[in-house]
Amino acid sequence: MTEPGQATFDVENIVYSQQTMKWKIPNGFPEHELMEDAVLQKIFANTMQPSKVLPYYFKAVRDFDPESVTITTLITFDRYPIFSKLVTNYQGPISVSIHINDDEYRDENLANLHEMYNSNPYMREFVDVHVVVDKFDRQFNMWRNVARFFARSNYFMMLDVDFHVCTNLQRHLSLDPKARKLMRSGAALILPAFEYVEQEDGVDSATFPKSKEALIRLVQNKRISTFHDFFPKGHNATDYEQWYESEDVYKVTTYQHSYEPYVILKKEGTPWCDERFIGYGANKAACLFEIYISGIDYWVLPQDFVIHQSHPYKEETRKQERKYNRKLYQNFQEEACFRYSRNFLTANLWNHPKSENLKQQCNKIRGFKQVTTQFVTDMS
Repeated sequence: MTEPGQATFDVENIVYSQQTMKWKIPNGFPEHELMEDAVLQKIFANTMQPSKVLPYYFKAVRDFDPESVTITTLITFDRYPIFSKLVTNYQGPISVSIHINDDEYRDENLANLHEMYNSNPYMREFVDVHVVVDKFDRQFNMWRNVARFFARSNYFMMLDVDFHVCTNLQRHLSLDPKARKLMRSGAALILPAFEYVEQEDGVDSATFPKSKEALIRLVQNKRISTFHDFFPKGHNATDYEQWYESEDVYKVTTYQHSYEPYVILKKEGTPWCDERFIGYGANKAACLFEIYISGIDYWVLPQDFVIHQSHPYKEETRKQERKYNRKLYQNFQEEACFRYSRNFLTANLWNHPKSENLKQQCNKIRGFKQVTTQFVTDMS
């Protein structure tokens, strides 16, 4: 890029580069070399194809503390301004997937990406950018997996870009030994989500409350409510009434399959988001459902929270895609339940506490309990 914002990079070379990856082989054997595209195609094999993943299109200059929490998020070109706000506010490691549609606007959108990245000095310090170039819009779970795969710390927070982390999360975690212990054990930590009642009040994140006490006052004055309170299944398992009173991390005990909290997870050992979900509806719920039945418990942080930054929605697009994903999610739950039950049975973990989340949720599926009882009998 030359000043001011003139695109002089070789777009074709960037997008269609032929990079290789090398494996070091022990005992003096020569390195084994594979095409990077082949490796990434295997990693993201369940996505729409063809797709080009460009890891570390920009890479932060900082070396991050392995114990820090990397925000993983995803954006398209229309979310650049709100993403810049997130970077300035968090000032910690961020791994972001950016989708560039492979159409006549591709070069222009890549130029806009460079302009956005260079417009904020915190980008260079804290943000790793991974670009996905293809013709397929809204592969949200694939984009989430890209951001997580290339995150450079042991923990990641799965966050939508239009949410504002209002508190000093990193400091609170450093001062809470129970929360740190839970993180290291592989448990999930939740930040309760809120939104302004009047959407125009939620546009400027600089005006958002910065403490739990200030937030509760706004809730009591009915200026802020729980996020999407018209759809309680999405967030009610957080138990907001308990959160208002709590001074300690507490366990989610009323999980439901539509639960979509904003959550901190351990990078290694956490299941990946199923990439067959394309578009709006159920994509994140399916991801969190699989994480939960895999044996990972959810715990709510007592001081930290996120607030939604208001913006218009494309409701007609969402309506059609939700209809498709609703049916896919119904089948996915049954499939995931049988897959993990087989894992637990084979690994002799069926009577272990790790399988309790699965039994709690999957026994709601018609016929599941009878089938697994027969499995247990046959294996015995």
